[in-house]
Amino acid sequence: MKNLSLANIAAACGGRYVGTAQAASQEVTGIETDSRKVPEGGMFVAIKGERVDGHKFIEQVMQGGAATVLTEIDLGEKPYPYILVESTLQAVKDIAEFYLKGLNIPVVGIAGSVGKTSTKEMTHSVLSQGFNALKTQGNFNNELGLPITIFRLRDEQLAVLEMGISDFGEMHRLAKVARPHTVIMTNIGCCHLENLIDRDGILRAKSEIFDFLEPGAHIILNGDDDKLATVTEVRGIKPVTFGLDAKNDFWASDLRSLGLKGTACRIHTPVGDFDATVGMPGKHMVYNALAGAAAGVAYGLTLEQIKAGIESNGSLAGRFNIIDTERYTIIDDCYNANPVSMKASLEVLQDGANRRVAILGDMGELGTDERALHAGVGTYAAGLDLDAIYCAGPLCEALVQAAADGGFKGEVKHYATRDDLMAALPALLQQGDTILVKASHFMQFPAIVEMLKG
Repeated sequence: MKNLSLANIAAACGGRYVGTAQAASQEVTGIETDSRKVPEGGMFVAIKGERVDGHKFIEQVMQGGAATVLTEIDLGEKPYPYILVESTLQAVKDIAEFYLKGLNIPVVGIAGSVGKTSTKEMTHSVLSQGFNALKTQGNFNNELGLPITIFRLRDEQLAVLEMGISDFGEMHRLAKVARPHTVIMTNIGCCHLENLIDRDGILRAKSEIFDFLEPGAHIILNGDDDKLATVTEVRGIKPVTFGLDAKNDFWASDLRSLGLKGTACRIHTPVGDFDATVGMPGKHMVYNALAGAAAGVAYGLTLEQIKAGIESNGSLAGRFNIIDTERYTIIDDCYNANPVSMKASLEVLQDGANRRVAILGDMGELGTDERALHAGVGTYAAGLDLDAIYCAGPLCEALVQAAADGGFKGEVKHYATRDDLMAALPALLQQGDTILVKASHFMQFPAIVEMLKG
């Protein structure tokens, strides 16, 4: 890895190098916190987790061919070199910041309450039409996941990095590592209200991403979001906006639903217009396409390249991934959930064939208003053209009651636990159903998807 000799690593993180002068000049081949993934010649970062202490695996990793280890424990005299630091979690961020600076490539930072991952995927799909670009894998978007993503960079020309937070100060620390040249912010919703209090607090916390903007940076914001619309200038930079309203710099018209196959639309940009098919259903996916188009224009792509990137973007497991089986059409959207994304997914479910069934679970980290926010989803669902809602979890009881009180015309049932719901589903579902499965991650609804797949 470029410039990551053991000596440079120690200097970057303020660690104490213990080893020979000859080994100090050796560059590592990779950096991992998972002991099972450390490559030969790589560095193992020993993290003290809530359940597992990585320091227990140091000897095993070194015997497997690793070059060194980053440790919080003084290992004494060893036949291999190591780097001693006060905090491996802080050190790994310092090393990632040093490594990324040395690569000197532009970084696109994706932030927001809802839709970060799908926007990241769309933006990467677009920018990959003109660049060798790396993107965040899975949910590696926090203070440990972001550095691990950065360490995957080798010969790429650009990085698209998702940046997720749950409290004040986190985005500041992430931005210090990533130092984005472009910021895309999707929206300001109701996630993490336990720590961030209200939507104004969420906006302040997300806006910490601007603390380490590179000179001449691009800022791309959802102009239809009432909170983001208040951001008119950041450090002398005027944001570019996207949305469905024609007031935005990038906007969409002539939306035509193709059912679960997506949405056809016309995309308007400051450099020209074009027709495109967004391959995943829902208006929120059109917003993602507009964000990707804005990034494409910022980096000099042609409209033909941007259109190709939008239309080649695919779905991910757990994120509105449509699975056709002999018995059902399953919409696997159970990676996570919040009130905004739950409502958007329920709206799209209306485009399904035959009976349209929502299998829903509790949403987490909503603060003191959690029951009211669940009830809000139930009230919204009552006005949709759906056939059944089956829910699990104590908070979803409020959702079910609100749907019933709102006059929901289909069948609505509540179960105390996910397992209770799973036991009941075979008798509730019918051949040909289109089924949405959605809940926060802690509800472990992927098990329901696997059961439905048979």
